[in-house]
Amino acid sequence: MARYTGPSCRVCRRAGEKLFLKNGKCFTPRCPVEKRHVPPGMHAQRRRRLSERGAQLLEKQKARYQYGVLERQFRRYFSEAARRPGVTSEYLLQLLERRLDNVVFRLGFGDSRPQARQVVNHGHIMVNGRKMTLPSYEVRAGDTITWRPGSTKTVYYKRLAEAPPSELPPAWLSLDKEKLEAKVVALPARGDVQVLFNESAIVEYYSR
Repeated sequence: MARYTGPSCRVCRRAGEKLFLKNGKCFTPRCPVEKRHVPPGMHAQRRRRLSERGAQLLEKQKARYQYGVLERQFRRYFSEAARRPGVTSEYLLQLLERRLDNVVFRLGFGDSRPQARQVVNHGHIMVNGRKMTLPSYEVRAGDTITWRPGSTKTVYYKRLAEAPPSELPPAWLSLDKEKLEAKVVALPARGDVQVLFNESAIVEYYSR
């Protein structure tokens, strides 16, 4: 499955802010955003002032890279959100949050979304008792997310079990820290989600 495989820190430098794509490194002095305040490139200069269209494009790109979604798939998410009655930006954010790799990340089973995606790709996660290897699978309210029995013998799982996630998952997810089992108690609402982009600007970008 296609995905961005380039330098994560380069994306953050282009955006001009930390998107926490590498998580651990983002909190250290080694973070390139802290060391280099100019955009990437051989002849990088100071940042230019963005037009309104450019600012909207930047917000869209930030969302894409945060969730690890390519342009074609991201446009499909927007088209699906636009077809639904109500606030398009909230539906778009809900669709992105319901991705299985994002849910695994929100539960603390991965230090970053790319790592959570790898956990899903390798078949370690089960949804309602069935092994699921599609990172883009959309969870539903009432779904149960567990580890595959064979995966509980891995070093990675044992490390998680010994030191379960310290942060609580969002309100729409419940987690049993002892068993490392989770349940989707409701669909995510806008107040349950913290993101580093403006979803309303994304709607304006695609609406032109």
